[in-house]
Amino acid sequence: MSGRGKRLLELFAASLKLGLTSFGGPVAHLGYFREEYVNRRKWLDDGSYADMVALAQFLPGPASSQVGIGIGIMRGGLLGGLISFLGFTLPSAAALALFALLLEGMGIADADWLQGLKLVAVAVVAHAVWGMGQKLAAGRARMTLALAAAIAALLWEAVYGQAVVIVLSAVLGLWLFREQEHGAESAQSGKGATSFGSLPLKGADSGSAATIVAGAGNHPGLSRRTGAICLLIFLLLLVLMPVAKELTANHWLALMEGYYRSGSLVFGGGHVVLPLLEREVVPVGLVTQEQFLAGYSAAQAVPGPLFTFAAYLGAVSDGAMGAIAATAAIFLPAYLLMAGVMPFWHSLRQRPNVKRALAGANAAVVGILLAALYDPVWTSAVTSSADFALAAALFILLTYWKLPPWAVVIIGALGGVLLNSLYP
Repeated sequence: MSGRGKRLLELFAASLKLGLTSFGGPVAHLGYFREEYVNRRKWLDDGSYADMVALAQFLPGPASSQVGIGIGIMRGGLLGGLISFLGFTLPSAAALALFALLLEGMGIADADWLQGLKLVAVAVVAHAVWGMGQKLAAGRARMTLALAAAIAALLWEAVYGQAVVIVLSAVLGLWLFREQEHGAESAQSGKGATSFGSLPLKGADSGSAATIVAGAGNHPGLSRRTGAICLLIFLLLLVLMPVAKELTANHWLALMEGYYRSGSLVFGGGHVVLPLLEREVVPVGLVTQEQFLAGYSAAQAVPGPLFTFAAYLGAVSDGAMGAIAATAAIFLPAYLLMAGVMPFWHSLRQRPNVKRALAGANAAVVGILLAALYDPVWTSAVTSSADFALAAALFILLTYWKLPPWAVVIIGALGGVLLNSLYP
């Protein structure tokens, strides 16, 4: 086997191992990645790894998957990035698609355990809002921006409404945080926040930590010309797919356009994709509200990126081919953006305006997730005082007892059955 072939095989084995064992969300994933790629395999040093993580925080999309893609590109070019993505993504995508197919035809709408899973979703999203709010919406200005974003997200339900809110918040961030060249994130690092470089961790949960020595580094393997082509492809797909969808009325094109758009517009990590995906699949009848929340809860119990929730949704609406199409479409923006920006990142990351704009966008992300916690998560799950009690208990288990998400999923499902027996 050639040296390149051996290197790609090693890359797939390492990423597959991480895909099978990386529980705990994006911050935990980054800790696992550092242990595997920096400490064990020594494919890059701490400084280069921290620089890669900073880039993933800057871009929309799933942070841990983007770091894996970036390391794959460093090791094996564009093909290496694809192989790294496949290894890390396949286990959870396959598990969630299988879960969806097993539920088909079971008539789950009245299942007792399903109500428990819906309450798990309440606890998980509340936990995400709590943790992200402490890090990304600390201080009067950021909290105000987050609350304004929440109100806007609840009142303005247009397709691109959330994207517009994030962009406007980024512009406001340029003005609000003009005196904070290094951002409040650096100040927060002394209060228990987890940061890489000067950027907060996308999707960070309270209590999660991963210590990386910050540093800077260049990313070999891609020319600026290749990066520019990837960025052009990303933009063309984002602009032209909606037009083609309207002109052709093709079901598969419409399916992939919705997931591609969701993957392109998500700042803040996996949990923030929840409201975007809900608006893509529930109102048009591809997935019921019950199926949506059941799958979201199940996604907490598997390793790997939360974006593989799309595999579940695709399988519910269109079977195995739907799972493949949805997964490919939602992750494609992450791949194109990572490959596109890597050649330019070393100079781009030094600009204070970028940091201030990102601070504003991150505050808006907290508000958007808070809005999603209320509608659809809370409004469709909590219908009685018993529901509230179980949701609160699950939140405490996640936040203060630090139980792993998969354990909380099991407890929630059993709790739903118990509640139905006590309060039929």
